[in-house]
Amino acid sequence: MLALLNDDPPRLVRDYPRPQRGAGEARLRMRLAGVCDTDLQLMRGYLGYRGVLGHEVVADVIESDEPGWLGRRVVADINAGCGRCAECERHHGHHCSTRTVLGIVGRDGALAEELVVPERCLVAVPDSVPDERAVFAEPLAAALHVLDAIPAGFAGRAVVLGDGKLGLLIVFALAARGSSVTLVGHHPDKLALGRRFGARCLLESELDRAAEQAPLVVEATGSAGGLALALALTAPRGTVVLKTTVAGRLEVDLAPIVVNELRVVGSRCGDLTSAVNALGAGLDPSPLVVARYPLSRADQALAHASQKGVLKVVVEGAP
Repeated sequence: MLALLNDDPPRLVRDYPRPQRGAGEARLRMRLAGVCDTDLQLMRGYLGYRGVLGHEVVADVIESDEPGWLGRRVVADINAGCGRCAECERHHGHHCSTRTVLGIVGRDGALAEELVVPERCLVAVPDSVPDERAVFAEPLAAALHVLDAIPAGFAGRAVVLGDGKLGLLIVFALAARGSSVTLVGHHPDKLALGRRFGARCLLESELDRAAEQAPLVVEATGSAGGLALALALTAPRGTVVLKTTVAGRLEVDLAPIVVNELRVVGSRCGDLTSAVNALGAGLDPSPLVVARYPLSRADQALAHASQKGVLKVVVEGAP
């Protein structure tokens, strides 16, 4: 089958073995998949992953143990835990010690004709949500997960660093909670989208760090320098939520965390059902899509997504 393999460099493979389905797993046929900044970091050596890329996906179930899933259009939680430990029972297995992660750790991903995931990871997509919206379920879940890292009922000032795909979705999540959100980025066209989601927007070159300090700062720049800026913008006793992962090591002065008594929280994947519900309620991130490629040109899609300033690039499944 066709698949985009994260080799050195990434390459399109036309005779990649079809995945083997185990007990309790579903075989999916990919309909639409998104290229994520994490895919680009994996390409640069993050985690040493060398399988099929891709974890943002909407697909059709073509094989499953549970007959009720057959033929359904679904999205999938990327974390495949063991399903038996306390972490899996209480927290969806997102930190199960033996988990595989779709297209990231130990499990081939979605930029292929077919993929395999546990049935417990599936979430059905309502007929009212087209593929172009459903493909955003995984990054939207990650954006909504920011709300789990802040005090219940928080509706104060927030700064979001990074005007990329994730940063824009985080703006939506915070604005929907009632926060006054400032989005900081480098691209006027992307900042214009942020205004549509309800944010006040600033170019980083216009930023007055002292004046813009806020009790909540979300770092979603995708860059090594984002953490230092986030620490500088967080008001004393405030919270920094970190979203960025990069392939290299970071060097940053951590003294502001101690001096200003900051709370620093890592934030990764969120609840996929909540994201699908938000999409079903009318949230439409599809304006973030700037290019579509067939699976036969998935390598070109990855190259396009690697260009500076590009928003969402998606890949269509093989007909």
